[in-house]
Parts: sequence; C-alpha cells; structure tokens
Amino acid sequence: VVTHNHYDHMDLATLRALRRRGVEQGAPPRFIVPLGNDAILRAHREVLAAEAYDWNERIPLAPGIAMTLLPSYHWSARSLRDRRMALWAALMIEAPGGPVYHIGDTALGDGAIFRDARERFGRPRLAVIPIGAYEPRWFMANQHLDPDEAVRVFALCDARSALAHHWGCFQLTTEGRDEPPRRLAAALARAGIDPARFRVQLPGEAFDVPEG
Repeated sequence: VVTHNHYDHMDLATLRALRRRGVEQGAPPRFIVPLGNDAILRAHREVLAAEAYDWNERIPLAPGIAMTLLPSYHWSARSLRDRRMALWAALMIEAPGGPVYHIGDTALGDGAIFRDARERFGRPRLAVIPIGAYEPRWFMANQHLDPDEAVRVFALCDARSALAHHWGCFQLTTEGRDEPPRRLAAALARAGIDPARFRVQLPGEAFDVPEG
C-alpha cells in the first residue's frame, strides 16, 4: 500500500524489488494506491500494475480483512507541476483483532478527521502516527505533525496503542534525525500517558500489540 507519491513514500526502485521478489516466489504483489498514483506506476519503465481507490472506498484484502482509504491533511507531488494531481490517504484496516489506523503523512488541522475515524470504525487497536519532519513549524505545520500534535491525534482517535512512524530514515527537515522520539517522550509525560502505549521502534524491531 502506498499512501501518497512523495519520494520518501513512493520509491519506484523499492516497488520494483518487491514485485520481482513476489514474482520469483509465485505470488506477485497487489499494489493499492490512492487515485492517480496508478498512472505513475504504469508509466514507469518496468510497468507496475496498481489498483487505485478514492477516499472512503472499502477494499477487501482477505477473508475478514478489509481496508478503507481515509482523508489526511497533506498533499501530493512528484515535480513542480503536479501538486495535488494525485490523491493522498490514510488507511483503516479492519481485522478480527481490531482496527488498525495508519495515518500516513498529515497535519493536525482541526482534528475532525481523527475523531471521525474513531466514530466510524470504533476505537483503533493500533494507530500508526507520524512524529517527524516537522521543523521549521512556520513551513511544516500545515503538512506534518510534531510530537506534541501526534499525542493530540492519539487522544482524538482514542487508540488503545500507537506506533510512531515518519522519523529516522531520511533527513527531510531541520530537526535532528533522532530528536522526534525525545520530543515524543516529553509530550507523553506532559499528557500523563504511559510511553508503553505509544511505541517507538527501530527498523526490524517487532512487538505484540496489546488487545486492550
């Protein structure tokens, strides 16, 4: 699943590698993207077939598992001339163990979309919430959450647990690459939230998502 077409989220070399590995294993992957992003993949030199969907479309994935694309406060572009010409999205995955809300890239806005997701799908068992690429705020506040806002989103969607994403991989903005987890820890402490409920994992680490 690709949430939007910014280069740190839609890396064509990575998608090609995933497809080749799937073909070699006899199970070509299914690429699911927001509207318009399928054209980018089809136009690539190694054609990548993708299914494109609009916000609020529900997509069956497996028996008992489905995904719905939801809005986020963000935008799209691959160049200077295609801003907002393809859609961007958050994801809600419905599964027997409980909903998983992957928020993708987003700003805080008025917070309505996060409350709406809770009301529509129930309390997420896990919310995957971005915490990085937030400085300077005069420029990034309308595109990305900072850690304090990430804690507010955690409360707005009323998730049981959260996992931090969008930090530590690329130096996208002016804050230090390892600053977001420290800022998140301070924000959780101010809010009186157990840090075990909002996890920060390194690449390759895994954890069992609590049921309650």
